[in-house]
Amino acid sequence: MYLLKLLKNRTKTKQAIMNNTLLILKQEYLKRVKKKSFIILTILMPFLIAGVYGLVIYFSIKDDTEERTIAVYDATNLFLGEFTDQGTTKYHFVPKEEFSSLKTNLKGSGYYGLLYIPSDIYSNNLAQLFSEKQLPFELTEQIQRKLSRFIENDKRQKVISEAGIPNLEESLDKTKTWVNLSTLKITESGETKKSSSIVAFIASYAMGLIIYFFVFMYGAMVMRSVMEEKKSRIIEVIISSVKPSQLMAGKIIGTALVGLTQVAIWVILGGIGLVVVQSFFTPESAQQMGQNLMETQGQMNPAMTQAAEPNKVMEVMEMIGNLNLPLILFSFVFYFLAGYLLYSALLGAVGAAVDNDEDSQQMVFPVTFPLILSIMLLFPIAKNPEGALAFWCSIIPFTSPVAMMARVPYDLPLWELLLSMGLLVLTTIGCIMAAAKIYRIGLLMYGKKVNIKELIKWLRYKG
Repeated sequence: MYLLKLLKNRTKTKQAIMNNTLLILKQEYLKRVKKKSFIILTILMPFLIAGVYGLVIYFSIKDDTEERTIAVYDATNLFLGEFTDQGTTKYHFVPKEEFSSLKTNLKGSGYYGLLYIPSDIYSNNLAQLFSEKQLPFELTEQIQRKLSRFIENDKRQKVISEAGIPNLEESLDKTKTWVNLSTLKITESGETKKSSSIVAFIASYAMGLIIYFFVFMYGAMVMRSVMEEKKSRIIEVIISSVKPSQLMAGKIIGTALVGLTQVAIWVILGGIGLVVVQSFFTPESAQQMGQNLMETQGQMNPAMTQAAEPNKVMEVMEMIGNLNLPLILFSFVFYFLAGYLLYSALLGAVGAAVDNDEDSQQMVFPVTFPLILSIMLLFPIAKNPEGALAFWCSIIPFTSPVAMMARVPYDLPLWELLLSMGLLVLTTIGCIMAAAKIYRIGLLMYGKKVNIKELIKWLRYKG
């Protein structure tokens, strides 16, 4: 049916050209949207992402249940009261003779590790922990905290006793202070609004990651579609009825609509979820959760509890609302579409130029390396959005779709955003024209090993 419609539109008129492009677009769109995998992935993806993050948080706060016994040799004879059993980690002090034996033969002793506290630890601030395997971070941090806390308290007591001031320790405890720094953004009208560097950082990093994911995934879909039709030789029949440029345009735009459909569904589901959560999540319950959280933190730092505001959740929601959401949303859609058009055209050309998966892998890496580089640099860009690295990565068209989205929440200068968009549009147009030429030549070429040098020759062909 698809090929019959193309054959009917062979008349070389503008209407026929448009009909062919729309027909290919419709075919590509419906072929992917009707797949069960698309429907299942679209519905389950938000839950999968939430579940993954939930598991990460759960295992991050979950207590370690593995029992470990650490042998301790204390050359100072001062830390006996400090190293008591903590959770599943147990400490057993050993004499010097046993320490020497364990140091050379820890395997089979039943001890997980061997801690050596030297006599000069007060001057060198150095202890040693021996083990046969790589020790977990939580265990080493626990031991470091015990040693540091004991030495700090001991030195503190000596200073207090030498000072000879009554109730000095109580007075020093009262001086402990935790300052809550509230960041406010001054608008052009002079109005002040609450802001948060953490909220902006999370938003910028998340959007850059989403752009990378979609551009890479849907660009690869275009390449795979072209390769499959070329392998099956069905492309020869299609090309007899449509121009290669029509075929490429239909595939790219059709697949782009698939991505936008998926994003739109997720936005709708997210909006519904937000409304449902807000209906149950009253300000009173938010305040109670905030108080409980602050009380938990207060076990580590009482001053933090006294200074911190209890209703943190509602405050974060307010900070999100104070972001320039219209600009962020517009920039997201623009860089998603422009980045997708840029890389899908290039990947589509790769699919037309090669005959097998092995060749495609060699060609894909040089094409997508700037995109991969941008995701590798996403964290330092979001961490310092005003730095030289962030500026140049957001201006260079091949990295700007990801890098610029990491800067938009930070209210960057308008001229930088417009310059980045203009360069990206011009580069995308140029790459589409170049990809169309490669696409036209490579579609009907079989059995020839294609490399970058060969593609450059194709670009120089006239006609």
